[in-house]
Amino acid sequence: MYPILTKSLLTCPIVKKGEYNYFVHPITDGIPSIEPGLLREIAAGLIRLMDLEDVRYIVTAEAMGIPIGSALSLMTDIPLNIIRKRRYDLPGEYQVSQVTGYSKGEMYINGIHRGDRVVIVDDVISTGGTMNGIITSLREIGAEIVDIGFVIKKGDPALMLPYTYLVSIEVTDSVKIIDQTA
Repeated sequence: MYPILTKSLLTCPIVKKGEYNYFVHPITDGIPSIEPGLLREIAAGLIRLMDLEDVRYIVTAEAMGIPIGSALSLMTDIPLNIIRKRRYDLPGEYQVSQVTGYSKGEMYINGIHRGDRVVIVDDVISTGGTMNGIITSLREIGAEIVDIGFVIKKGDPALMLPYTYLVSIEVTDSVKIIDQTA
């Protein structure tokens, strides 16, 4: 279904970080480079799977959601809104608290308003911590979250809203594709 993505996952290096097996991939890390064909395949897959009707913004988190959101924006003409790790102190800036299995921090939303219909895209979901913080903040702002899409699902994330993904993986000493969506 996603031949370029599948091949790139099956051949990506695994780096051991303590007891954790970390897969190093162009979409999740930008290493060694992100090929245009891979981005096109991912964007086309997300377009097929997601509800993009009457959406005001594609929302993504810095950093690795940016290439995915950019490709999707270019193919749909829907503006991209990036949730940033830096505070800008602009009027209406909204803080997102994120807690993952391995980090804790703050991110910042600018330019989203009550009633805006948005979709959220990102590279990978594993725990759901960052995305649940984003969902909570967008709801507090009053935005309508129409859909959420990920390129890669790893593990069994606990997300507070339904979502879709292109491929599900398991990482041991290599990447194993568990399933793919049509």
